[in-house]
Amino acid sequence: MAAANFPAPQGLYDPGSERDSCGMGFLASINGIKTHKLVQDALVILDNLTHRGATGFDPLLGDGAGILVQIPDRFFREVFSDALPDLGKYGVGMIFLPKDKKISDNLKIVVEEIIVGEGQTVLGWRDVPVSEDGVSKAAIEVAPKICQVFVKAADLPARTNNS
Repeated sequence: MAAANFPAPQGLYDPGSERDSCGMGFLASINGIKTHKLVQDALVILDNLTHRGATGFDPLLGDGAGILVQIPDRFFREVFSDALPDLGKYGVGMIFLPKDKKISDNLKIVVEEIIVGEGQTVLGWRDVPVSEDGVSKAAIEVAPKICQVFVKAADLPARTNNS
């Protein structure tokens, strides 16, 4: 049965699968200038989406909602390495690992094998500093270790007029 105000089922589309977007906010710089104010404004939006907290028995335990930003190149050059390749020539993976060092180390090896297997180069790892201020004890107990893996993009073959 089609939901009100939705198109009829067609192809892979099923109106019965429609869900409320449950709180989203979008910001952009109309002139393309990157600023810290955009990040601050995004955090205000996130804070105002209280229902995104999905709180239950513990009001400090949320669902992990956050913001997505472009690669902060200048910041990474300061906290990771000023020898990073040019912006656009590297990527950063956010990796959530168990706190157990032995298991985490083994998983890092697997991640590196996959990266190398895809023809890319692992530049290194960074442990992401985390503040537990204002965070639920229950969340702290189950929180993963958050790391970033820096990956240098492989050089693409030169394009010819035929490709």
